[in-house]
Amino acid sequence: MVRWEEKSIVDAAKKRSGHVEVNMVDAKDTPLEITAKSSGLPEGVVLQRCVSHYRNLHTTAALEGLGHRVVNNFRSASISSDKVFCSIALARAGIPTPRTFLATTEESALNALERLGYPAVVKPVVGSWGRLSALLKDPDFARAIIEDREYMYPMYQVYYLQEFVKRPPRDIRSFVVGDKTVAAIYRISASDWRTNTARGGKAEKCPITPEIDELSLKSARAVGGEIVGVDLMESSTEGMVVHEVNNTTEFKNTVPATGVDIPGLIVDYLVSLEKR
Repeated sequence: MVRWEEKSIVDAAKKRSGHVEVNMVDAKDTPLEITAKSSGLPEGVVLQRCVSHYRNLHTTAALEGLGHRVVNNFRSASISSDKVFCSIALARAGIPTPRTFLATTEESALNALERLGYPAVVKPVVGSWGRLSALLKDPDFARAIIEDREYMYPMYQVYYLQEFVKRPPRDIRSFVVGDKTVAAIYRISASDWRTNTARGGKAEKCPITPEIDELSLKSARAVGGEIVGVDLMESSTEGMVVHEVNNTTEFKNTVPATGVDIPGLIVDYLVSLEKR
């Protein structure tokens, strides 16, 4: 799937002075012989933009095994694309993050929710755009949602349970490229507790304060990410907290809201890696 983001990165490369060669590779049509000495693909830095979680993760591992420099690398992709692994990395790095439980059975999930208190949130460990996330308002509602998940694909029986953070009707998405926080937006929703712009949330420019900059860079380093989106919330009790780091982040709504040329900055960063 070639999204606006991928098209804009290619366009930015074409506009750069000098010769920035770009080769588009479709993972669906490109078998990789993982026992070979090379991939047979053009040399150079690989920017991984595959939408599919499993295709992204496994082709990244294969490409690295065949000698390519991949952005983001396998370690970063594997941590940031799984909410459990990401929360562990954030907590170990001392980054403020919402109180979170992992449970693997219906009974232990309900027990964890009693300890968290209501309302609380359940999210799939892998997924984007807020899909299959639910706001659990009370024990009866939680029991119904969890019972449904017990009959779904096994991945949904890994329960990622998080406190519902009291905050304004918005969160913050910041963007890190290399060692710099380059842009940030408020994602605002008056009708849905999920603020994802893919679900209709409105994007507005957010100033990059020293706190946002520090937390964004620390979060990117915690997962080993080079080009990532960092999701933050303004907790009314805990201050700024980080709840997620996004591996193959989208920025279609951020560029017009902020005026920041994120595609161009990505190209410039990749070129700088080629020159090292």
